[in-house]
Parts: sequence; structure tokens; C-alpha cells
Amino acid sequence: MSNQEQTPENRLRKELPEEVAAGAGEAPEAPEGPETPEEQGNRQAGLTGRQRLAQGLWPPRVTRAQLIVALLLFGLGFGLAVQVASNSDSDSALRGARQEDLVRILDELDDRTQRLEDEKQGLEKQRDELENSSNQAEEARRQTVEKERQLGILAGTVAAQGPGITMTIDDTKGTVEADMLLDAIQELRAAGAEAIQVNGVRVVAGTYLTDAGNSVSVDGNKINAPYRFKVIGKPQDLEPALNIPGGVVQTLEKEQATVSIERSDKIVVDALRAAKRPDYARSSSQ
Repeated sequence: MSNQEQTPENRLRKELPEEVAAGAGEAPEAPEGPETPEEQGNRQAGLTGRQRLAQGLWPPRVTRAQLIVALLLFGLGFGLAVQVASNSDSDSALRGARQEDLVRILDELDDRTQRLEDEKQGLEKQRDELENSSNQAEEARRQTVEKERQLGILAGTVAAQGPGITMTIDDTKGTVEADMLLDAIQELRAAGAEAIQVNGVRVVAGTYLTDAGNSVSVDGNKINAPYRFKVIGKPQDLEPALNIPGGVVQTLEKEQATVSIERSDKIVVDALRAAKRPDYARSSSQ
């Protein structure tokens, strides 16, 4: 038995496990040169799952888009954290404040509210003043236009229409003189006549009448009988003023002239006078 154990074959079987064990404890020699893909695959196949996971996570492979998204998320999270911390600090400060501090804070809020209310009322007052000034300016412009129209009617520079009368004087004998027509104009003005026109000539404040043979001249314009007066005013006042005893109608009838008066709801005075600029008079507001 002892001889069989000493044979080369038996001795090889006995020593082989020890050689393998000794070889397993030694570090493998590093291959010379770069590894081929086949060698890398063989090497990774010999690794455990945890080792392959560690190699996949480190070193990290991050793209630019992923980095930007990460920075944005970090900023958002940081802002939310600061806001929450600020609110928490404010709430905790109010909860921990004394009663006197809370009263002071409420007073400051009331004062601020009152200041804002006063500012609001001031702005509303300014708005009302602006609106009133605008209305006043508009009213002033309207009154100016109305005054200009009235002055234009009196000056004879614009046409006019309204209720009034038409008086016709038929002088077949040629006895009517300029002073008689002037008396008729003065009587009509005294009765409230606002616009007068005689045979196509506008009568204004400076109108003058003169005799011109068997006719009459009005502001240098010769007119002939029959003399037709178109007068704008209140008919109920104009007609009685002409028919008073000893008035215009009776005086003309004594001179054998025929006078007829007709009321109307619409009298048109369309004869115009050119506006004359005064030579010396000027407005005192200039």
C-alpha cells in the first residue's frame, strides 16, 4: 500500500488541489495592451451584479439638458423652501408676539388703511374737479357760441328765423317819409323786435333812413313802396305796439297810406350785413 501511494499518478492527484488553491490566491497578471471587446465582455461576465451596478452609476454620464433641468429643479426647490421658512418665521413671530405688539401692528394696519382711504378720496376729488372744469369749459364754449349767434343776429351778420309779424305799408300817394318809417322801426324795437328787415335791407343798430325823392333810402339803399317790414319777435307784443292810439298805424293812415299786419309762426330774416371792423374801439379784455 505504501508503494502505491508513492507512485507518480497518485502523487499528482494528491498535489493538484493544493496547486489550484495556491493559484487562486494569487492576483492575476494584468494583460499587456488595451483590452479587446471580447476580453471586456469576459471580464464583466466574471463580476457580480452589485459590481456591475456600481460601474454603471460611476462615473456619472450627464447630458447638458439633464444638467439644466437639474439646476432649475434645484432653484425651484430652494425658493419654495425659503418661502415656507419665511412664512413659518412670520407665523411663529406673530404667535410668539406679546399683546402690546399685536395691538401696535393692528394700529399700524389701521393707519395704513386710513392713509390709503385719504389718498383715494383725494384722487376722487381731483377727478371731480377735472370733470367739473371740463364741464365748465364745455359750458363756456357753448355759451360763447350762443352769444356769438345772438350778436350776429343783432349785428345782421347771420340769418334769423322765428315767430313775428309782416307789416306792409302801401303808399299810393307818395306821402310816406323816412321819419315815419324810422318811427315804425323804433316802435318795433321798443316792443321787443329782435330782427328787422325792410325791403331786403337788414336793419341794425346803426341804420339810418333818408328821403330820396318819392322814395326812402335805408343805409344808402334806395327802396320803393310798398314798404314791407319782416320782424321777428313776439307777435302778441309787436302788433298791439303798432296799433296803439296815436301810434304808427294811425299816423300812416292820416297820410292816406294803407297798413296791413299779419302774424306768423315763422318769419325768415335773411338779408345780411357785412361785419365792419371798428377803427378805434378795441375790446378791453385784450
